[in-house]
Amino acid sequence: MAKFRFTICAKDHIRFPAYKGSAFRGGFGYAFKRVVCVIKGKACDECLLKQKCIYSYIFETPPPEDTEMLRLYPKVPHPFVIEPPNTEKQSFEPGEEFAFHVILIGQAIDYLPYFIYTFTELGKQGIGQGRGKYDLIQVEGIGLGNEAVPIYQNTTQTLTNHYPIIHAHQMGINSQDTHNEVISQSNPPYQGGHQFNSPYRSTERSRRSQEETKGGVNAPQQDCSQENNHNNTITISLLTPLRLRFDGHITDKIEFHVLIRNLLRRISSLSYFHCGEKVEIDFKGLIEKARAVRQGASDIHWFDWKRYSTRQEEWMSLGGVTGTVSYEGDLSEFMLFLRLGEYVHVGKGTSFGLGRYSITV
Repeated sequence: MAKFRFTICAKDHIRFPAYKGSAFRGGFGYAFKRVVCVIKGKACDECLLKQKCIYSYIFETPPPEDTEMLRLYPKVPHPFVIEPPNTEKQSFEPGEEFAFHVILIGQAIDYLPYFIYTFTELGKQGIGQGRGKYDLIQVEGIGLGNEAVPIYQNTTQTLTNHYPIIHAHQMGINSQDTHNEVISQSNPPYQGGHQFNSPYRSTERSRRSQEETKGGVNAPQQDCSQENNHNNTITISLLTPLRLRFDGHITDKIEFHVLIRNLLRRISSLSYFHCGEKVEIDFKGLIEKARAVRQGASDIHWFDWKRYSTRQEEWMSLGGVTGTVSYEGDLSEFMLFLRLGEYVHVGKGTSFGLGRYSITV
């Protein structure tokens, strides 16, 4: 996977709703379809090109006919996450700069130029209430140690492919019962460059063998001595509304086994459908162990918000819980998944930036 920081500058007054992720995800989806759709005005499910269409892959990802997972699901998890600006501020004046993040997973990393081009076009169309316009100033690749690598500047219109790729095994967390390539890319940590003119330019990255790329991103290893402690405590801060599904409905009780169930489902699905890696672990056994982890101090509340879906032509309620919650117990086998979840988020609505959290050990 790869994380990118997009810095934009307001040209008009821009006002966002209470949850900014709605404006960014909704505006991006609308602009992306306008950019890449070949057969206009046709539903993706009825389109002849749906199996090869970039929009279909990013937004309407159908499971392969021979899939071993999610056979009964019409769509699989999106291979991207948009993290809206991490501020309570809703209004920005002309000349103000602010940033948001995009996380791309597996094959979707190849389509980075489409994301850059689309957010550039969205700036011309406008975003938020009143469709305030903006300029995309620059894009940076963000490494595991939060190092920033500039990869695109609007002054030169040039995109370099020289950015960090984040591997699960580079997070410095060791466990015999976890898959050390849960979300991985068979690529060198940094790539060469190419000229950015339009989204239709080829961006296929060179492929290398696992032996050549073993070790992944040359990012600093984390000190996981505390994380591998068999009697530790962690606190999870829910930075955006978290929508966990359990027993067929969204729950406001963040029990540890419910969190782990949702994380395992999301990470294994992303790995299988977008990274070509099947996660081989004892899911049932891990969930049983998760039940033994105790919930400690909790300060959570429900954040309710709605958005109108132009595609589905209806209002959608996307509320979830925010706040902090602590867990106590043997957490060593879960830390890799929890750390991955900090990047890929968890629960429903992750492409909107929902389910974002940070861990304090």
